[in-house]
Amino acid sequence: MAAISVPPRPYDATAVRPGWADLPADLRAAIGARLGARVNWASTAGGGFTRGFAGVLQTVAGDRVFVKAASLVDQRHLSDWYAREAAITAVLPAGLAVARPRWTLTAAGYHVICLDAIDGRMPGLPWLAGELTATLTAYATVAAALREPPAELVALGVPRLADLARADLAWWAELVTGRETLPDMPAVARHRLPELAALEARLPGYVDRPSMIHGDLRVDNVLLDPAGAAWLCDWTWLCYGAPWFDLAGLLVTAYASGLDADELFHTHPAAYDAPADGLDAALAALSGYWLVRAAAGPGTASPHIRAHQRWSGETALTWLAERQGWQ
Repeated sequence: MAAISVPPRPYDATAVRPGWADLPADLRAAIGARLGARVNWASTAGGGFTRGFAGVLQTVAGDRVFVKAASLVDQRHLSDWYAREAAITAVLPAGLAVARPRWTLTAAGYHVICLDAIDGRMPGLPWLAGELTATLTAYATVAAALREPPAELVALGVPRLADLARADLAWWAELVTGRETLPDMPAVARHRLPELAALEARLPGYVDRPSMIHGDLRVDNVLLDPAGAAWLCDWTWLCYGAPWFDLAGLLVTAYASGLDADELFHTHPAAYDAPADGLDAALAALSGYWLVRAAAGPGTASPHIRAHQRWSGETALTWLAERQGWQ
């Protein structure tokens, strides 16, 4: 089992985003008007890697909401993501621990979404057993509800993880052929490139399922409420896929926490139909993606994202190497 490891920066302190006061006055006025009362308190979200505004707002009337806002010009990809998140969360099955949208707004060159504010906090790392159990329980409920997606979700036309995997989760194959390079490649990877490429190549076929999944199940997309229940956030990347893929990505941090991630994976309801080497295929694909992205240099996201990707990629690769018996 792995020694305990934590990311270079806590997940609740990775964001570099504008505060409420940094937004254009016209935009703040439009949001206040839509809320029906002046905003007198705001707290900016500390987690996440995008640079859009995200935070809890409270009005003088006492209403608390969670708002995201992104420029339609300078952050068009973010504004599109926020619009997608609002559309998805509006039609997710009832009874799931998910923040629901209240309204959307376009004003002052920004797209804004307003969701219910969840009274909660992000789990810390290393994982506490009870907090991880609550998160895995919440995901079991979500996975069961999305095994047969409702018509409203199907109508949104979400992508297929199998297609995404072929396009963006096949980096070991790129490294084998020399179409991609990876400075500071971990030693275990240098000696196992063909095996890594073969494992990741199995993933598209394994995850081509009619069920839907969250698509980005991470520590910073979880909130724990005062009762200890877990809520799942940031539903931008909903897609058709196998729910055990979500589980594999989340449990990378459980492995880093020194927990028996293999046991947690194989005993979870979402993994009941996972292929025998499905977890290995997922870890191979995820580790290649994270390591190559980490080497890409600065981008438009938070400057902390590359270090987190490097840590995630090395952790996933170490877990895979342990499972495979690689030295």
